[in-house]
Amino acid sequence: MEAKQWSVQIYISEDGDATHAHAVLTTRDTAAITGRGVARRNPGDRSIPEIGDELAASRALDDLAIRLRDVASADIVQLAGPADPSRAGW
Repeated sequence: MEAKQWSVQIYISEDGDATHAHAVLTTRDTAAITGRGVARRNPGDRSIPEIGDELAASRALDDLAIRLRDVASADIVQLAGPADPSRAGW
């Protein structure tokens, strides 16, 4: 059995009250796929700054998961070829 390794790097930056995160998936076989997430802090909130990092990163990972699923779906459609009307069950 071949072991594969995929890597996800999460880049976090802050701009005022907004925290932005980019999650980048790299594999041996595909181009990088990127997910993005943002968290906004209420200007009156003096919360722990890591909460914004955590929210933005989790949203970036969620976006990345959706994009990865879209890539997989497109690959399945491409491999399946055109639809066969005789199998539609009508």
